[in-house]
Amino acid sequence: MAVRAQSSSNFFASLPSNLVIQARKNIRKIVAPIAALVVVLILWQLGSSVFQNTLPGPIQVVQETWDLIINPFWSDGDDKGLGWQTLASLQRVAIGYSLAAFFGILAGVLIGAVPLLYDAFDPMFQILRTVPPLAWLPIALAIFKNSGPAGLFIIFVTAIWPILYNTAVGVQQMPQDYKNVAKVLRLSKQEYFFKILLPSIVPYMFTGLKLGIGLAWLAIVAAEMLRGDTGIGFFIWNSYNSGSLSEVILALVYIGVVGFLLDKLVGVLANLVSSDK
Repeated sequence: MAVRAQSSSNFFASLPSNLVIQARKNIRKIVAPIAALVVVLILWQLGSSVFQNTLPGPIQVVQETWDLIINPFWSDGDDKGLGWQTLASLQRVAIGYSLAAFFGILAGVLIGAVPLLYDAFDPMFQILRTVPPLAWLPIALAIFKNSGPAGLFIIFVTAIWPILYNTAVGVQQMPQDYKNVAKVLRLSKQEYFFKILLPSIVPYMFTGLKLGIGLAWLAIVAAEMLRGDTGIGFFIWNSYNSGSLSEVILALVYIGVVGFLLDKLVGVLANLVSSDK
């Protein structure tokens, strides 16, 4: 009993110091990014003074885009605010990426489960996944004759390769013991897929999904800059042609924040699926 009492007292004695250490870590995670952002803004402002009339500084950007910042969802006929343009791009990404995820996972499971198919298609994956998104634009326009479906095609063909490849690798890397257990338990194909195969490939699959969402977001912005009448890429190109670099910089901030949130969203889904398994 004396030993238990002593260990309990030691635990409670160490509790405040642990809380202090944890609090310091949390504060550092908040303060460090803010300090880094302040330093970057100061350097940016100093740099803009060197490149006068060329690069607007952060103060000038805020002053010139204040109406867009406080009201991103304004609309005046065909002219729409940055919020609506971002939503238009996200809608295209949602459609193209969902199709890429669906067909990429199905094809990845099939190709990974059949070694002959994997050996046959692996060189093709390695070649096609290195093709830049905009290189597909002429082919997409030639096929669909319209920038809307062409944009969806570019998202699909850009995002599908990391999803397909990582899913196939996950199937290939599944331990043989898992397959042996399935044979011993005489699981049906449906039970094998949901109870054995799917849980084992979740980390690989979501690695591909995270890579795919980033590529999809990059692809649609680039495609909209060249061929588009709506979307954040169109907004950037239109602002550049209008001579408003401040609006371009604001749109870049939107792109970065949205891309960051999309990546985190896929990460949250990965954690939820992994915890369920």
